[in-house]
Amino acid sequence: MANIQWYPGHMAKAIHQIQDNLHLVDIVFELVDARIPEASRNPDIEKVIQQKPHLLIMTKKDLADPQKTADWVAHYEAQGQTAIAVDSRNRATAKQITQAATTMLADKLAKIAARGITNRPIRAVCVGIPNVGKSTLLNHIVNKKIAKVGDRPGVTKGQQWLKASNKLELLDTPGILWPKFEDQVVGTKLAVTGAIKENIYPNDDVALYALDFFKHHYANRLMERYKLTADQLTLANPDLLLVMTKNAGMREDWERFCVAFLLDIRKGRLGRFTLDLTGAQRDV
Repeated sequence: MANIQWYPGHMAKAIHQIQDNLHLVDIVFELVDARIPEASRNPDIEKVIQQKPHLLIMTKKDLADPQKTADWVAHYEAQGQTAIAVDSRNRATAKQITQAATTMLADKLAKIAARGITNRPIRAVCVGIPNVGKSTLLNHIVNKKIAKVGDRPGVTKGQQWLKASNKLELLDTPGILWPKFEDQVVGTKLAVTGAIKENIYPNDDVALYALDFFKHHYANRLMERYKLTADQLTLANPDLLLVMTKNAGMREDWERFCVAFLLDIRKGRLGRFTLDLTGAQRDV
């Protein structure tokens, strides 16, 4: 499998901007993709946010395997990390996030109120990797199309303050990847879900990884979507991918089908899925 690396200069700049503005906020909202809650966590974030209260928000809940999402929330809570899973387009999401932040900051808000300061909104900075759904979430919380939205990573380029309500103000930041993927499986999972640009990884390597995962965890969906038999699922992955290519009417255009297969996965055409597994899930 080819190495996958991507670290544009604007990301290094964004890291410094977050550090410079950290004193302006009460809490950090770290957004991760519920389909890859560990792979989509930037390991540098912990160093950047230091001791600030930290809410982990698992976005794209509507695309992830619901049982595995619940398991991940429980896993993080057991580690002392407050975590919630959200559907960014749900109208209740803004209230859900505000309530979680209010609970986490209860002591600080009480001290502020004791000084006679009332109705002071919570100020939060939103951080996360590219294409994790930050802009979609922010637009629905603010109820305006302020943050740019796109199906590709790297849409948000600068920082901006957004007023979600009288109770919450948000500082948006560009998506930030880290300089090097020590584990190439992490990079591959990010590629499967569309968190990194397509021109920096081989589609066939990523498609073969995804195919192997779906064979082991969601085989029925492969069979239904691509008209496969149980016997065909026992084929080696490259041979199976060729069968799927032909079944899709693309003859032997392997590369074209790899792109289509990854798009099917990202658009939810193979159903809700989660690539990252907790230790308990791996033991099953």
